Amino acid sequence: KTRDGRTTTLGRNGSDYTATLTAWALGAAEVGVFTDVSGVMTADPDLVEDAYPLVRMTYLEALELANFGASMFHPRTMIPLIQSGIPMRIRSTLRSEEPGTRIDAGGDQDETRPTCVTSLENLALLGLQWRALTRPAHVAERVHGALADAGLTVWMENQAAHGQSIGVVVPAAQGPRAVEVLERALEGELRRGELEPIHVVAPVTLLTLVGEAMGRTPGVAGRFFSALGGIGVNILASVQGASSRSVSAVVNAADTAVAVRTVHAAFNLAHQQVSVLLLGKGTVGAALLSQIQAQQEFLVREHDVHLRVVGIVGTDRHVFDERGVPPAQWRERLEASPASDAAFDLTPLLERLERLPVPVLVDCTAAPGMEAVYRNAFRRGIHVVAANKKPLTVPWGQRQALMESARRHHRAYHYETTVGASLPVIETLKNLVRTGDRVRLVEGSFSGTLGYLANELMKGMAISAAVRKAKDLGYTEPNPQDDLSGLDVARKALILARELGYELELDNVEVEPLVPAELLVPTPVEEFLSRLESFDPVMSERIGAMRSEGRTLRYLARLEPGDGCKVRVGPTGIPAEHPAVRLRGSEAFIAFTTDRYEAYPLIVQGAGAGGAVTAAGVLADILRISQDLRGR
Repeated sequence: KTRDGRTTTLGRNGSDYTATLTAWALGAAEVGVFTDVSGVMTADPDLVEDAYPLVRMTYLEALELANFGASMFHPRTMIPLIQSGIPMRIRSTLRSEEPGTRIDAGGDQDETRPTCVTSLENLALLGLQWRALTRPAHVAERVHGALADAGLTVWMENQAAHGQSIGVVVPAAQGPRAVEVLERALEGELRRGELEPIHVVAPVTLLTLVGEAMGRTPGVAGRFFSALGGIGVNILASVQGASSRSVSAVVNAADTAVAVRTVHAAFNLAHQQVSVLLLGKGTVGAALLSQIQAQQEFLVREHDVHLRVVGIVGTDRHVFDERGVPPAQWRERLEASPASDAAFDLTPLLERLERLPVPVLVDCTAAPGMEAVYRNAFRRGIHVVAANKKPLTVPWGQRQALMESARRHHRAYHYETTVGASLPVIETLKNLVRTGDRVRLVEGSFSGTLGYLANELMKGMAISAAVRKAKDLGYTEPNPQDDLSGLDVARKALILARELGYELELDNVEVEPLVPAELLVPTPVEEFLSRLESFDPVMSERIGAMRSEGRTLRYLARLEPGDGCKVRVGPTGIPAEHPAVRLRGSEAFIAFTTDRYEAYPLIVQGAGAGGAVTAAGVLADILRISQDLRGR
């Protein structure tokens, strides 16, 4: 109590300090502190939706958090606890039945993960650079003294070797005053040109990873900085104390949310949420939603990944919900949404998507012009997964600009399914090139659709009936003419040729369609299928001639690298010893003949068409992004 008898605490806002000091004097078993959260959280819940309360932490971890601005701790509060060994428990006033977080000498015994991520915002970074490199600088002490004498708060300070440069982090509101104080204290050095003008970056955020075991676990700091670098967050300054109990980085304020979420997920402090905006609700899109629904619990349980479909865009309607659109209800939710016209602008949806954890744009359409949408996504920090081949077959300069945009903004662009559905065709080719192998020939049946048609024709089915059946099974493009023209295969061949570095255009690919060009004039699908019946006798005669010669019909693509790259796609009668003879149904087949695989080509073979197969490849590409960000 005060001298006049009023009940009080030790200092302003000193209730916690009063409690721990009194507990020490009384020999209490525990100190309980009640607040508005259910304990010490792994991150700011306003930034990380799946942040959760810690079960235990040490006194020194709590001190570290106090040093980095955690409002529920003050260094004075911890002193009586450390000296007495009395534990403290942080609990929720509104949910008092929950156990909260216990703070004691032992803490959490799991050394595989840090304690939490903190973010102190609205700061300014002041940089001082000494010009006279021939002799050590001795300005650090004067900088510290000047700021202390002015009563300014310093949240972090780092210093290069011999004090040649110093970084100081102060509250953004105190930034102008801090610059004024330092310019006055270092007036002589600035006037003589021995110091660069003070550089100020504001607003910035001090991001800190705290954990008792960090100094005993190799690679923690590397993983921390790698996670931030992997998403393109620029680190302006960094520091790790001698205790190795924390590592801190100064980042731009605009990167705060994504930086906190990324570090939180990279250290497996909670499930990593992946936010998916799906374009296309057709065969592949619908299959993808079904697979996400089937795998959600498994991915959370086994991989700590929560795939959340936040938006679905169809040709005439779209739905977006930051809380997620349940895959089991997507049809109802989409039908209940207002209609949108064909010229619907995706930008507003991308603006909403970019603010969510690990945003991924998934393109399961065959729409042209999507490269502009992808670039817009990359600029906003959104990853792209696409089954759409067309952005990869635009003129070479536009294709390179698309790739450069993904690299410049440190965003993933995965498109494995553009060539072989879920078969690892592109990644296999990339690995051959990365390891220095020289590709001599690429040959294969790139289209499961045309492979299926070839097999049905060899069995004696009429081509019109085979195309109808393939369409009903979901093997064809929305318009089967795209398959029969060979254009789809030509695009796939061009994608592979460009992966080899050849600056080819679609016009450079020699294409022979499976049916005469006059049948492929643009018409409604049903009208085209009716007209195709007129070609049945001609195709049957061709198949009969191949059988008599002991040959099998296959629609093959052939890439011959060299001085330039010759690319041809078309129907071919292959001999019995050709490996493509054994293809069944809609199987796709790709053979890579290289310097290392000369006598026996490297063959990738498997289902090459169908919504479920392609969707599985798209899902694998989405999960690759999550795995890369988590360092798995």
